[in-house]
Amino acid sequence: MKKVEVVAAIIISQNKILCVQRGTSKLDYISKKFEFPGGKIEIGEKREDTIIREILEELKIEIEPIEEFLTVTHQYPDFELTMHSFICNCKSTELTLTEHIDHKWLEKSELDNLDWAAADIPIMKKLMTY
Repeated sequence: MKKVEVVAAIIISQNKILCVQRGTSKLDYISKKFEFPGGKIEIGEKREDTIIREILEELKIEIEPIEEFLTVTHQYPDFELTMHSFICNCKSTELTLTEHIDHKWLEKSELDNLDWAAADIPIMKKLMTY
């Protein structure tokens, strides 16, 4: 089984958390689901450097990782995902979606109103009590 290691940014601004929606995918279990933005760690790359690079690529904003939050291992039908999430600050909330179809800035109490990708659910639930 393929194993994938990624990072995810929990971007917080003015007590709101950024949630992004994936586009249509051939994998229906992640198609159009909400997630915390991020991406794959390249060989030899530090997790903090990956998150900064990925968010700049995907959203065109600069972030600052503050602390590691939660690592989740989730078994999808086609692969095993290990996701390291980080609490991050951002300099500006104005972003440009390059890989996602929608985004929302939500209060912690609103997070469970979205249809989340399965691997992101433990992070979302922990954030609601953070």
